[in-house]
Amino acid sequence: MDLNSWNIYPRPQMVRKSFLNLNGSWDFCEGGENIPSSFDEKITVPFAMESALSGIGRRHDSKKYMWYRTFFDYQRDSVFSHVLLNCGGIDQTADVFLNGIRQNCPLDFIHDSIRLSSIKDGRNELLIRVYDDIKDLAYPYGKQSNKPSGMWYTPVSGIWQTVWIEEVPLEYVTGLKIIQRKHGVDIRIFGAGQGVVTLKNGDKYHVNDGLCRIRLKNIRYWSAEDPYLYEFTLRTGEDEISSYFGIRSESLKEAGGRKRLCINDHPVFFHGLLDQGYFKDGIYTPDAPVRYAGDIKLAKDLGFNMLRKHIKVEPEVFYYLCDKLGMYVFQDMVNNGDYAFLRDTIIPTLGFQWLPDHNTHKDRRTRKMFCLYAQKTVKRLYNHPSIVYWTIFNEGWGQFHSTDLYEKLKKWDPGRFADSNSGWFKCGKSDISSWHVYFHKFFFPITPESFERAVVLSEFGGYAYKVKGHTHNENKLYGYAKFKSLKEYNKALEALYDRDVIAHIPGGLSGAVYTQLSDVETEENGICTYDRQTVKPDRSVMLRIKDKIDEAMKTIEG
Repeated sequence: MDLNSWNIYPRPQMVRKSFLNLNGSWDFCEGGENIPSSFDEKITVPFAMESALSGIGRRHDSKKYMWYRTFFDYQRDSVFSHVLLNCGGIDQTADVFLNGIRQNCPLDFIHDSIRLSSIKDGRNELLIRVYDDIKDLAYPYGKQSNKPSGMWYTPVSGIWQTVWIEEVPLEYVTGLKIIQRKHGVDIRIFGAGQGVVTLKNGDKYHVNDGLCRIRLKNIRYWSAEDPYLYEFTLRTGEDEISSYFGIRSESLKEAGGRKRLCINDHPVFFHGLLDQGYFKDGIYTPDAPVRYAGDIKLAKDLGFNMLRKHIKVEPEVFYYLCDKLGMYVFQDMVNNGDYAFLRDTIIPTLGFQWLPDHNTHKDRRTRKMFCLYAQKTVKRLYNHPSIVYWTIFNEGWGQFHSTDLYEKLKKWDPGRFADSNSGWFKCGKSDISSWHVYFHKFFFPITPESFERAVVLSEFGGYAYKVKGHTHNENKLYGYAKFKSLKEYNKALEALYDRDVIAHIPGGLSGAVYTQLSDVETEENGICTYDRQTVKPDRSVMLRIKDKIDEAMKTIEG
């Protein structure tokens, strides 16, 4: 896979040979609801219009529609009966017109594919009309803000992931669900009942009634330390796809007298970074997928084994690279609903973190939309072995009925860890006792829940250091502690880990998420700069921290 451009098949766990990538230069305009008579600009897909890489680089007017137009040539293969249009990510909703005919299924924030009903041999005109209103808080919006500052960032609008078409026969595979089993996996195939799965080593397994049971001897289990993947092809009728799976288990077990998070029956300390997935020139989308690989390799090189993907769902190639390179992922749901500084930051920071959530964010549409997109997130990412942990609500933003959401999530995905309330408000069922600590020493929670659950310091640190020439704004600096020299920064960073992380591992701490992987706009508390050109901490310091974590883990394993 060539990661140096976005001309790659964007769905690594369901790859077809029929593939036409539609990324590149499209006609563009902002206008009314009806198809425009002319297009006065060009935009580069798959970059949001606010980004420099899009070629537009300005804010979207939410009172207008964004119109995208491209042309492509098509010649029908006699074997195939349908043509599918796919788009990995659009903010917020979109309608599709092919050769002037509106297609019968819209695109949205997370969508699988739509069948093109009016495609013809020869030249085709494709129009995508996007609507995005950041003021509509029912839709997931993450860290986007019309007034970016501090922990709030430039909004993104329109298409921001790959657009492509593919041909499929009359009966075709619409999806896979790879279910972890003790001695292998079950593969549930949607859209087809019969077929054959062939592993890379030549072993064949039959698909009956849409189910393939794969049981293996001498299993090589997947972990961040040994990210082994089993590659396979699936043939069903005229349809053929290639895919892969990793085999690993998750459990909450007692070790060293406390509940611990375990992978493949062994306690693991999740030594992680908050990863917001923002890039200087592309905002939500890097210039090429190789940048994802660079972030993952940087984290591994500094001793980390986990990234907490913070309030964003990435293109699937990111998760594929975590699967392949070996990186655990804590995946956040993307928050919606309103944020209130007093309620969601000041009050809990003062220690009032045990507030009920039954009567918060009561708007029915907002609640329904959160559930809808949370379920879509699980469905899209379910098959990736790197994802080991779901975060439902972050710091109270949009939080409601956390116990109900925990129970729903466990029905959608019973096998992964679920953190209902990352940081606060702690008022529902959860696998995790989850804490955010920035402005004081972390005191290990001695509460009934902390003995029944694993304890994770799910955010801490946020130490800021400005690297001249590599900043978003030379006059602004946001972070939770600020340093003028790298010597002071490195010394404080190691002392922080000694005090708030390593000291608590023997007592039960199962993971820690340092804020953060990279600077994001004026928030300059990343371990590397926003442009990814400079790494701030000394590598020897970071590897010494890792060694201390490893030594602390030995005390509970032995």
